[in-house]
Amino acid sequence: MRKIIIDGQEWEMDPGLALIQACEEAGAEIPRFCYHERLSVAGNCRMCLVEVVGAPKPMASCAVTVGDLRGGRNGEPPEVKTSGNVVEKARKGVMEFLLINHPLDCPICDQGGECDLQDQAMAFGGDSSRYELNKRAVENKFMGPLIKTTMTRCIHCTRCVRFSTEVAGVPEIGAIGRGEAMEITSYLEQAVTNELSGNVIDLCPVGALTSKPYAFKSRPWELTKTNSIDVMDALGSHIRVDSRGNEVLRFLPRTNDWVNEEWLSDKGRFVWDGLTRQRLDRPYVRINGRLVESKWEHALSQCLEMMKGKKTHLFAGDLVSMDTLFAAKKVFGGREDVVLEIRLHGENFDPSEPPSYLFGPSVAGVDDADGVIFVGANPRKQAPVLNARIRKRWLDAGIPVASFGEEFDATYPMDVLGQSVQDFLEFAKSPSDQFMGLGRLLVIISPDALSGPDGGLLASGAKKLAAHSLDEQWNGFAVLQNHSSMVGGLMMGFVGDDGPTSIKDKTFNADDLVFLMGVDEFTRDEFGDAQVVYMGSHGDLGASSADLILPVAAWTEEDGYFANTEGRVQLARQAVQAPGEARAAWKVFRALASMIGADVSFDDRVQLVGLMAEEGLLDRHREYGALSNPAPIPTPLEGTAVMPERVLSCGLSDHFLSNAVARASETMAECARLRLLPQDATGTEG
Repeated sequence: MRKIIIDGQEWEMDPGLALIQACEEAGAEIPRFCYHERLSVAGNCRMCLVEVVGAPKPMASCAVTVGDLRGGRNGEPPEVKTSGNVVEKARKGVMEFLLINHPLDCPICDQGGECDLQDQAMAFGGDSSRYELNKRAVENKFMGPLIKTTMTRCIHCTRCVRFSTEVAGVPEIGAIGRGEAMEITSYLEQAVTNELSGNVIDLCPVGALTSKPYAFKSRPWELTKTNSIDVMDALGSHIRVDSRGNEVLRFLPRTNDWVNEEWLSDKGRFVWDGLTRQRLDRPYVRINGRLVESKWEHALSQCLEMMKGKKTHLFAGDLVSMDTLFAAKKVFGGREDVVLEIRLHGENFDPSEPPSYLFGPSVAGVDDADGVIFVGANPRKQAPVLNARIRKRWLDAGIPVASFGEEFDATYPMDVLGQSVQDFLEFAKSPSDQFMGLGRLLVIISPDALSGPDGGLLASGAKKLAAHSLDEQWNGFAVLQNHSSMVGGLMMGFVGDDGPTSIKDKTFNADDLVFLMGVDEFTRDEFGDAQVVYMGSHGDLGASSADLILPVAAWTEEDGYFANTEGRVQLARQAVQAPGEARAAWKVFRALASMIGADVSFDDRVQLVGLMAEEGLLDRHREYGALSNPAPIPTPLEGTAVMPERVLSCGLSDHFLSNAVARASETMAECARLRLLPQDATGTEG
C-alpha cells in the first residue's frame, strides 16, 4: 500500500490502482468518456484531468497509477487535487474542444436524458463556445440491423473499438484516419455480427451509436424500469426491462460480477419485439380440423375431458418458470396416469444428483480456470456472455483451450482435438500432459453431448478429466445448459420414472394425451394419434400441433423464478400485463386443481412461493454474491451403447432462433439472415 493525499486527506491505496480509481475510492467524482474499468486505457478524451502537486500540468487520471506518482522532495506522499481553479479550467477547456464539432441535437437524439456528454457538459462545461468556423460532418456508417449510427456526434473515445477487440474478440469495429479526420467504422462497412455487438450502444457515451430497433420509440423518463432476468439462455444475465404502458420497449443489462458482469447478448437485448408478435391471447379448441375461439371455462373443461381415461404426458419447454413447474407438479404429480418430463431430448440428467446437470465451478469460477476443454459445447451459441468471460481468462492467463465436437469460430486460440464420441472417450482414457498438469481444469459439456445411449459414458469421461483437479474449492465438471427452465425442473424432480428418452424416440397412440407447456420444438408428426394440449404464450410449432390451446403469460408478464446453469435461483419480475385473456400459467393449474378436487395447498402466488421455499427450492437464491460452495463431482453413469461416429454438438441449430419468442422477433430473424446470406449492404446504406 502507498500513502497518497487526495483533496487534503491522506489515504493508503494499492499502487496498482489507476489514479481515477483511487480518487473515486476517496469519494471524489471524476468525469470521463474514454475510460472504462473493463476496457484497456486509451487516455484520449482528457476529461479526467486532475492536478498533481509538483507536476507541470494537469494529468489524465486514467493513464497513470498511484505507484507512478512522485512524492515530495522531503519524502511527502504525492498530493492530488480533484477540484480547484486549475482542474475546473482544464475540464472546461476539454469540454469546449469536445463540443466543437458536436451537432448539439439533443432534442432529436435517442441518447437524450441518459447521455454522458449531456450530463458532463452541464456539470463541467461552459455556457458558450468560442468556435465560429464550420463544424465537421461525417457520413453515417452501416453496422447492421442492431446499431444505428450518427457519426457526426462521435467524440473518438474508442470504447466501441476496444470492446469489439478485447471483450467480444471479433474486431469488426475500428478507426480510420487520424486527428479530426478520424472516423469509427465497421470492417468494410458491413454489418457487425458478433453476438455481443449491442453492448457498444451502452458503452457509447454520446449518441453516435444507438439502438436501431428502439429508435424514436420513447424517452427514458417515460419508461417504467423493472429489474428482471434474461431467459434467452441458461446463464441468467441480470437485465432491466423498460416498458411504457403495457408494451416492453427495451432490455438493458444490469451489473452482476458473479453472472454477466455488465454485458448482455444481442438475443437477450433485442428479442423484446417478439413479445408482441404471434401472441396467443385467448383459448382455442380444434373443431373439424380448425381452431375456434373459446372461453376459459369451456377450454378447461375440455382439457379435463381429454385427460379422462388417457395417459397424460406433461412436457415442459425452455421458457417455463419454476413457479409453473411446481404448480403443475402439485396438481398432477404422483398420479399414475400422468408422466412429467423436462428432458425432452433424452438428456442423461439425474435429478437426485445436482452435480450431474450443474455448472460445477460456478460462472464466476471461470476466472480461476487454468485450462478449458469443450465437449460438444459452443459457448458462442449457448451463452455468448460466458464466452466473453472465457476469453477474458485467456487474455489474463493465456490458458490452453481445446474442443471436441463441431468446429466453431472461437474468439481465442482453440485446438480441435476431435469431433466424435470415440475421439473424446479415447482422450479421456489417456489425456495429454498439456491438460493433466494444470491446477484447475474446466470441462464444459453440452446437454446434447449427454443425450442418447452413450451420454452416460461421455459424462463419465468428462468426470474423470475434471477429477484430476478436484479439491474442496473447485469442481471442473460443468454442464452448460441451453434453456433457462432445465435446471429448475430438475431441481424439483420434474421427470418421469422411465428415464430420459427423447420425444422423437417415444411412441404415442390414441390412448395418450400430450400436454405441452411451452414446447415448440416438435411437429405434430412426433405425437402420432395422441391428442395435444398446448399451454404457451406464442403461436409456434406447439400451438399449430394442438387440439386445445391455453394462452398464458410470457416471462415479462408474471413474477417467476428461474434457476441458471450453475443452480442460482433468480427472480424475473413482472413488467407488463399479459395480452387479452392470457393468464399466469400457475393460475391455470390452480383452476384445474379446483375442477378435479385436488388439494394443492395454495391459492395465490405468496402461498405457492412459500411451499417452494419449504421444499428447499429457493435455497440457492442469490441476486448478488457468490454461491456458497462449488457443486461436487457427480458419480459416473454408464451408457448402454456407444455410437462412435456421433458428432458432438451443442444442440442449437441457430443461436438467434432458439425459442418461440425469438422466432417471433423480426430483429432476430434479420440477425439470423445475416448469418446465412452474404451481406449486400455497403457504404451508407442502412
